[in-house]
Amino acid sequence: MTSPFDAPAAAPAPAAAPAPAAPEDRDARPQYVLPLVVRLEKATPPGRTDALETSARAVLTLLADPRTAGPDGEWAERVAAWEDARIRKVVRRARGGEWRRAAELPGITVHGREAEVRVFPPVPLDGWPKELAKLQVSGTDLEETAEVGAPEPGLPVLWLNPELDMSAGKTMAQTGHAAQIAWWRLDEAQRKEWAEAGFALAVRTATPERWADLLRSGLPVVQDAGFTEIAPGSCTVIAEHPALLR
Repeated sequence: MTSPFDAPAAAPAPAAAPAPAAPEDRDARPQYVLPLVVRLEKATPPGRTDALETSARAVLTLLADPRTAGPDGEWAERVAAWEDARIRKVVRRARGGEWRRAAELPGITVHGREAEVRVFPPVPLDGWPKELAKLQVSGTDLEETAEVGAPEPGLPVLWLNPELDMSAGKTMAQTGHAAQIAWWRLDEAQRKEWAEAGFALAVRTATPERWADLLRSGLPVVQDAGFTEIAPGSCTVIAEHPALLR
């Protein structure tokens, strides 16, 4: 599910974050995509919210990994090129042998309560590894498998727009975007604290009243480019990290 987004509105970047570029500049640069694959076995599909949270944690795990964040990290150059252009994420599904073959490629598998999501370093938009290119994008609609209660106090929350109807795959890409722009807004100490907590977070759908308040809060907002499912410029997710409220 391709979900590019532009720089978050009114989001001053920390020193470690990529400097926002004009849309036309981002379009002129080589385009990369971050592949995410969700394990979707027929008999044991994960719950929707669990998959959304695991996808977001997978993106954060890749960003914090020494292969990305280290000065000589083997993924650092590709991640930098990906962040210099439009930020694209594509969620595909795999099961059985497809999942095993995908797991053999360089990447990181992140586990939720039921969900398994593997994130891979960025690849050129037209240069997918064959093991991933053959995987399906559609068919990632998921149901809840357990009751979803209120998020725990003090937990970062990625709030979904209550007025948008998106597939699970599309929403997984959007929660990944939201986690990423929250990460950009944190300083090194705050990032370390979040990493040490296993990137604990919650994904919930806001009430209309809560969403209106969040839009006025100055917190990071994901605005979709509108290539799939929803209109261009739609605000999809707002990242409420406690460190950004201080």
